[in-house]
Amino acid sequence: MKKEDVPQDKSALDNFTKEVCYALDDSGKYVTTLSTGWEVKTVALDKTWSDIEHRIQAVKEKVLRKEASPVLFFMEARLMDFEILAAYTGFWQWQIKRHLKPNIFEKLSQKQLTKYAKAFNVSMDDFKTLTIHES
Repeated sequence: MKKEDVPQDKSALDNFTKEVCYALDDSGKYVTTLSTGWEVKTVALDKTWSDIEHRIQAVKEKVLRKEASPVLFFMEARLMDFEILAAYTGFWQWQIKRHLKPNIFEKLSQKQLTKYAKAFNVSMDDFKTLTIHES
């Protein structure tokens, strides 16, 4: 593919990142060039983000029904798994799994809640009210 033919289709990540591609320049040599993406990739990315947003909303409703704790909501919203959250908080993974239960979560100390809020990069009020501010 020639350098001028590298796709530049708009995507959800357009303002955040570009992808390095190899293409042929005018003299026939391979050079690196940046691409914002191409249609197939954009469609797949948009579908993935839509699925993630639906999962986050489903978990939020579950938390509001007292079937899970806010920890689960923020794990979904921040795309974290137990291993990552354990690394950020210092809790064991089994402890985090217990903290997903509303009756256990209600008994957490202020210090434990602060660790979670810090790991999720939210204020304590936002943590308790399931509020996310886009940056």
